[in-house]
Amino acid sequence: MSITPPATTVEELAQRVDGPVFLPSDPGAAGELFGFNVAARHAPSVIVGATSTEDVAHAISFAASQGLQVSVLATGHTGTPREGVVITTRRMADVSVDAASGTARVSAGAVWQQVLDAATPHGLAPLNGSSPLVGVVGYTLGGGLGPLLRSYGAAADHVLRIEVVTADGEIRTVGPHEDSDLFGALLGGGKGSLGVVTAIEFRLVPVARLYGGGIYYSGDHASEVLHAYREWSAGLSEATSTSVALLRLPPLPEIPEPLRGKCSVHLRVAHLGSEEEGLEVLAPMRNAAPVLLDAVAEMPYSSIAAVHSDPTQPMPSWTQGAFLRELTAEAVDTLLSVAGPHADLPLPIVELRQLGGAFARRPGSPNSVSGRDAAFLVDVIGLFPDELREVVPALSDGILASLAPWTGDQRPVNFFDDVDSPEQTASFWDEETFRKLQDVKQRHDPKGVFGGPFSVPLP
Repeated sequence: MSITPPATTVEELAQRVDGPVFLPSDPGAAGELFGFNVAARHAPSVIVGATSTEDVAHAISFAASQGLQVSVLATGHTGTPREGVVITTRRMADVSVDAASGTARVSAGAVWQQVLDAATPHGLAPLNGSSPLVGVVGYTLGGGLGPLLRSYGAAADHVLRIEVVTADGEIRTVGPHEDSDLFGALLGGGKGSLGVVTAIEFRLVPVARLYGGGIYYSGDHASEVLHAYREWSAGLSEATSTSVALLRLPPLPEIPEPLRGKCSVHLRVAHLGSEEEGLEVLAPMRNAAPVLLDAVAEMPYSSIAAVHSDPTQPMPSWTQGAFLRELTAEAVDTLLSVAGPHADLPLPIVELRQLGGAFARRPGSPNSVSGRDAAFLVDVIGLFPDELREVVPALSDGILASLAPWTGDQRPVNFFDDVDSPEQTASFWDEETFRKLQDVKQRHDPKGVFGGPFSVPLP
């Protein structure tokens, strides 16, 4: 339930900031809160459309003075509800690339497509997500496990500096050698918990082209494909990052006919090598079962979105994930028994994303990204209209519960739309990392100005 602060204080806030300020009932408020995941149900007290870091600082100071919590909304790809003073950052979308140093600086509201457009003409690539429409900052603060994670690790591993506004309204620049405890806590543990990040600077990687894309198989061959994938992926080098997904695509005319309204299996591949090498690497999977569509080819990095082919239009969805210690034959059979082609599920995607490689190596600078020891990540994405709000979470819980014998002790921050308890929040990290995050929370946000489901609880 939202709390409406006194009108005079809201008017004072509106005079201090350059961006618009809305109450929930104001014309334009709903549009300001609109995000990619249309299932999100926000309950704000005040909405601030920030245009600058100073606007963010004023909004945080206002929230603290009124006893309200702060939450942030950029692209809204997750269904996480925002409450209290909601700061929207889409107007803060500056992107600059320094080709000489191989770095980029990105403001809070920018999306990966903007970075791709600025970096790829220089033969440089960002460690973007599977969808280039996702916001850079939120994705990176959650770790950032994208299409090149086995070759270069997490996006968070390449961050050099962070501009953040903390609960006291102070604008800080932190890095590996400046406020390193806060810097390390923000990377992997800072989604709405320790401050509002207004800009990040990070290294780009020297990738101009790759051999990548997707291969689609009929769901009738899901068992052969997933078992072949389990054996094949175990022998891959760090040059190849992969995932495989059980897809249930709707019967829409824009979807290729072989996949329309049917269960299929989608192998995703990003190989950093020549086409000749890629053909050799992929040969076992091309022979694993009859292929419906083969869209793997040499491509410029600017076309990286073709690897996963994520949705490009807003939709109501629910996401929940887990790390797997290993992927055994029994684990594959179990997954097929609960999410295979025989099941009639409102779950467009059940994905296995291969980890390891560079991601398994912890970076030299401070970092709180979880799942380093995991072999795979399993991600369940369900349709989430009002009539399925009870059904989809229960189905997702059931799928993940069936995989419990192989599930790790931590959970992936970026693959959850909501959590329901402080205990569940703690489960995203190992115990040592969680205690460090609590210590940073106590020092930088002792009054709990930054709340929400992913906020580290105070000790």
